[in-house]
Amino acid sequence: MMAYAIETDNLVRKFGELRAVDSVSLKVSEGEIFGLLGPNGAGKTTFISMLVTMRKPTSGSASVNGSDVVREPGKVRQGIGIVFQDPSLDEELTAYENLELHAAMYGVEGSEREKRIGEVMRIVGLEDKLRDIVKTFSGGMRRRLEIARGLLHYPKVLFLDEPTLGLDPQTRNALWGYIRKLKEEHGITIVMTTHYMEEADSLCDRVAIIDHGKIIALGAPEALKSSLGGDTITVMTNEPDRLKKLVEKKGMVECAQPHDGKLTFCVASGEKQIPAVVNLARDSGISITSVSLHRPTLDDVFLHYTGKTIREEGASSMESMRMRRMARLRR
Repeated sequence: MMAYAIETDNLVRKFGELRAVDSVSLKVSEGEIFGLLGPNGAGKTTFISMLVTMRKPTSGSASVNGSDVVREPGKVRQGIGIVFQDPSLDEELTAYENLELHAAMYGVEGSEREKRIGEVMRIVGLEDKLRDIVKTFSGGMRRRLEIARGLLHYPKVLFLDEPTLGLDPQTRNALWGYIRKLKEEHGITIVMTTHYMEEADSLCDRVAIIDHGKIIALGAPEALKSSLGGDTITVMTNEPDRLKKLVEKKGMVECAQPHDGKLTFCVASGEKQIPAVVNLARDSGISITSVSLHRPTLDDVFLHYTGKTIREEGASSMESMRMRRMARLRR
């Protein structure tokens, strides 16, 4: 029988009339790297905050390591580690002092504390920085120290909220390596939120794409990409909506999506379809600037299910947040 680290059933979190998390049901297996994908404002962080007992669900239920998040919050907290999206280290203290404070909070004392601090610092490759002041650390080193702190009390589940946000590509890749090691060498279940599709594709055993608080797609990255079928063609054109109607009318494609001045669709044997699409556009007086062909990505999966790229959706979320702030200021 498969053991689950996390189970939720119709989990809902409302803020007034807004359903930030809308009837989410899922199961995460022990030892799995599970990704929650979506733009800012999609509900990822709110969902995590209920699992780590920072917010109570409006309705539904959730358990972590077999403990109910509402009835047994203390048990839940003892078995989890958290790395928040926003920095939470004391920059004026050394790495050791930050870890020492965390150990005291979890009742890890004496020789056991020294042993664990040494272990987690070796896991993240910072053993030679133990006595250094945190404000001298780079962004990547701080994220690694936050992961070390989250591991200090030997959690069964580690939650990572946008773990590589704001890091340069080289540092992000290095951090990916540490995350993989946590699973492969230590068997820790990892639940991570991200809006970097390539990050989820590279790291996660399964992903859930969240849009407006709902899970709209769930599965292994390869399975989700394969579900689109064949190849992905992206056409840059001055009339994406008109071209969409034409290719659908001709029965050439079934899932064309206009976005960002482009038209993207999935087809079998894409290299054979490109000339037909180009000829159709030319005969209809539609200008095409460029055509690209590639295997489906998680970006294509997100576009297929939402009708928008994650970049468009994220920009829309940020604009909505900005408008809400302005409205509050006018009151």
